[in-house]
Amino acid sequence: MSAAAVGLIGLAILLVLLIIRIPVAIAMFVVGWCGIAALNGIKAANGLLASETFTLASSGELVVVPLFILMGNVASVTGMSRRLYDAAYAIIGSIRGGLASATVVGCGGFAALSGSSVASALTMGKVALAEMNRFKYDDRLSTGVVAAGGTLGILIPPSTGFVIYAILTEQSIGRLFLAGVVPGLLLLGCFVLTVTLICFIRPAFGPTGPRTSMSEKARALVGAGPIVGVIVLTIGGIYGGLFSPTEAAAVGAGLVILIGFVSRTLSLRDLWVASRQSVVTTATVMLILIAAHMINPFLALSHIPSAVGEFLISLNLPVVGTLMIILAVYLVLGCFLEGFAMLVLTLPIFFPIITQLGIDPIWFGVLVVLTLEMGLISPPVGINVFIVKSVASDVPLSRIFVGVLPFWCAMLVTLAILVAFPQITLFLPSTMIQ
Repeated sequence: MSAAAVGLIGLAILLVLLIIRIPVAIAMFVVGWCGIAALNGIKAANGLLASETFTLASSGELVVVPLFILMGNVASVTGMSRRLYDAAYAIIGSIRGGLASATVVGCGGFAALSGSSVASALTMGKVALAEMNRFKYDDRLSTGVVAAGGTLGILIPPSTGFVIYAILTEQSIGRLFLAGVVPGLLLLGCFVLTVTLICFIRPAFGPTGPRTSMSEKARALVGAGPIVGVIVLTIGGIYGGLFSPTEAAAVGAGLVILIGFVSRTLSLRDLWVASRQSVVTTATVMLILIAAHMINPFLALSHIPSAVGEFLISLNLPVVGTLMIILAVYLVLGCFLEGFAMLVLTLPIFFPIITQLGIDPIWFGVLVVLTLEMGLISPPVGINVFIVKSVASDVPLSRIFVGVLPFWCAMLVTLAILVAFPQITLFLPSTMIQ
């Protein structure tokens, strides 16, 4: 049997394992180890498993993952995410659809702390859905905006999606973080514009909220001030060359913990809970990365990536045409596969093509992560939709999917803008102090 045939069989088995809900890391371990054993022998498969596990576990740059996760978890247990929402609510909550727009802004702020889309959707769902229900928001808008707003967690830095992309492609984590800032804010603005348009066309969907006095606005802004300061310091420190991404993560986590203790919103028990959650999440990410370093050599040995690359290049399409085909594949896969699984499966195939065509890998990384976000609200998987369903159990799943459709279209528009104007993505990384 040829190497290519073994590779195709391995990919087919992997897809079947993922469809029947075998954990991503376990599925990739099994297929990667068995594939390498079939092509190069059991000794080679065992040697690679041992070496890659140690190499990744001892990688200093991966410390950024648990530290940023800890920062987000501490912010959640101390109520800092609530204060971000309260500040946005106080400023724009009184306009038509203002609560929904405040939810988007709150999701964006929490995304800059947690780096997790699931955590953003779950936390802001608990905070915002009850408030929007109280003011009689249509449940399609209220649930749709939480599910869509939560996707900002994988684009606005710090993002675990960017970290995994950086590790798999050997790119700079700091440059990827900075590349995600302006696209993240652009997407946030498109979501707010979408809310405004929905409420203009269907006023009953988003009634006006209560007016707040200037003193109430000021108190809300002061309450959110410390955590906004942490966000600005960590991202600004990376941009200015003051911190490496790992140092910025350590500073951010330390400051959030300090703020929690000083304000007496963080107990030792809360810190223990946040730390334990961070360890579990970090272990999941590490397992996926180790498994990725098992399956990538298997794909290379099968020569599938080079065959796909030769096929795409033989089509003689312009660079943008090839890029659009690749992004279309991601959009389709996003309907069925979890985001990290998509990264691990596709980057070994597509990244060599990208580099051969001269496409900037930082720009491509942002485009890929944005398409992963779209998968988070695409049926039938749409994990953020199911997260919101767990909070709003009385809302039918079909209505939540209808609610996210306008926001999915807004994401598609944002993707088109970023493809047409690469400098939106590359401006900050290009001016970064090394």
